Amino acid sequence: MRIGELAARTGTTTRALRFYESQGLLDARRASNGYREYDEDDYRLVNEILTLQAVGLSLEDTRPFVECLRAGHETGDSCADSIEVYQRKLAEVDACLARLNDARDSLLAKLAGALKTPPGPCVVVPRNEEA
Repeated sequence: MRIGELAARTGTTTRALRFYESQGLLDARRASNGYREYDEDDYRLVNEILTLQAVGLSLEDTRPFVECLRAGHETGDSCADSIEVYQRKLAEVDACLARLNDARDSLLAKLAGALKTPPGPCVVVPRNEEA
């Protein structure tokens, strides 16, 4: 299939596919007329890349998964390097969740404190403007 068909089938753009090729994630073969040609294995690689990016992995993070598929494994996460990416990314997500929980706890404490004081009128104090 040509690049336009692969882009349409995977829901991406020809520009993205050319970028994946420039990054070594996708190997396009050239027809005698110079057009890029792809097959079902390429379709599978692009789907793997897009699926992984959709869950937050960077394009570089997808590399071990692509290499795993190219090595003939049934899934891209059958290799040790892919598992390591999952573990590292989960650690990053856990750290982010911890920061968010800390922020939530701080906001809850501030809200609780604010609710203990009786509400007063809101007075807007004009700022001194320099001439």
